[in-house]
Amino acid sequence: MGVARVREQLPDYAKDIRLNLGSVTSQSQLNTQQLWGTVLAAAIASRGATVRAELEAEALEHLSPEAATAARTAAALMAMNNVYYRTLHLLEDKEYSRLRAGLRMNAIANPGVDKIDFELWSLAVSAVNGCGMCLTAHEHELRERGVSREVIQDAIRVASVVHAAAVTIEAHEQVPATA
Repeated sequence: MGVARVREQLPDYAKDIRLNLGSVTSQSQLNTQQLWGTVLAAAIASRGATVRAELEAEALEHLSPEAATAARTAAALMAMNNVYYRTLHLLEDKEYSRLRAGLRMNAIANPGVDKIDFELWSLAVSAVNGCGMCLTAHEHELRERGVSREVIQDAIRVASVVHAAAVTIEAHEQVPATA
């Protein structure tokens, strides 16, 4: 189950992803909650049903119910925020950035876990979703709280590998058996 099962499902052409998934989940500067919350949030953001199911099952073995809820909350809020803020960044008319967003984000103020953990999970989802404004905001918040660049990089590495696994397995599952 979990990481081992995902690694087994990766095709031979994705050997590097298989190896990287083993590495990022076993050799990390993130503590256990940070690591598995990042895995869960990134798996949700990656939208691959197989990877999400497998990695969520393993993540739940390492996370408290509160931490699992917070990781899911980070994925949900960033799904909204990443689209909104990425769009503001891409629009030529910068007046949109001056308008009040009017979007509820109360969970960011009180996520139910350490704020650093929630920020790492939000950063990871923002990396998957490609929102530069959100990445900058979360990285700045983490650095202000004393988090090292190496820890931030680890969260981004986890997100990138989980995303690659989800994309690869999803595409591989859709290939006809004769291909």
